[in-house]
Amino acid sequence: MSRSPALASAPGMEFGLADAEFRGLRDLIRKHTGIALHDTKRALVQARLGKRLRQLGIEGFPAYVAFLAGPDGPGEIRQVINAITTNLTRFYREPHHFEHLQHQALPYLVRERAATKRLRLWSAGCSSGEEPYTLAMTVLAGVPDIARWDARVLATDIDTEMVRTCKEGVYAAEQAEPLPAEWHRRHLSSTDRPDRLTVGDAARRLVTCKPLNLLDPWPMKGPFDIVFCRNVVIYFDHDTQVELFARIAAIMADDAWLYVGHSESLFRVAPQFKLVGRTIYRKTGTG
Repeated sequence: MSRSPALASAPGMEFGLADAEFRGLRDLIRKHTGIALHDTKRALVQARLGKRLRQLGIEGFPAYVAFLAGPDGPGEIRQVINAITTNLTRFYREPHHFEHLQHQALPYLVRERAATKRLRLWSAGCSSGEEPYTLAMTVLAGVPDIARWDARVLATDIDTEMVRTCKEGVYAAEQAEPLPAEWHRRHLSSTDRPDRLTVGDAARRLVTCKPLNLLDPWPMKGPFDIVFCRNVVIYFDHDTQVELFARIAAIMADDAWLYVGHSESLFRVAPQFKLVGRTIYRKTGTG
């Protein structure tokens, strides 16, 4: 599950995007999502939002910017966010994270939470849901007496269309190819289409999918034992990253783990965490 702007070859380039409109849209996107789009992303904005202009029957970007500033603008901003964010994910992406979770983090948590039997995981920026369902499968593999546990995986994303997909739990069969064979057999079932698979009840019961903008107030209280926030902040500026990881640290248990994307580092960003593995962090002060 990752979220990042990326160039697209889709239709929508027929609308010209002048400097003034691009700056206005860029500022709007940054205000609402924290994503800092550079000049190199003009073609992305032009292509993605150009399709939206055609859907609305708007003649060009000047009129669209005016529309966003009008009474219907607040409702349209959600469409801007959905259009501009890219979702690249698959089951069991970056396997070393799930291996660490299953064989190191979960055995520790099973021991330390034996009295409460409470386990909380958060997939922050869950995209279409493959990551949180893989987390659920990992918990089912790593906690033998899971029926006795109050275990939950919270899956959140800013893109409401992706949250809808997460709730549906139906995916292209190729997305599941990286899963261990046993997990594939136990947790995925065929649908009426040979190229689609659905997530089974055991994993579904653990996962709750909700829309959430990470810049907004968070309704959940925690504490979380495991947080996956992978490939979410790579387009945030430094100050936004510092603020976000401070908020994440505040909602985590003192002995919790944080997993970030393969190209991300918390060096000089989040002193609340220490590196304990490849893109694996733990709150400062824990062993």
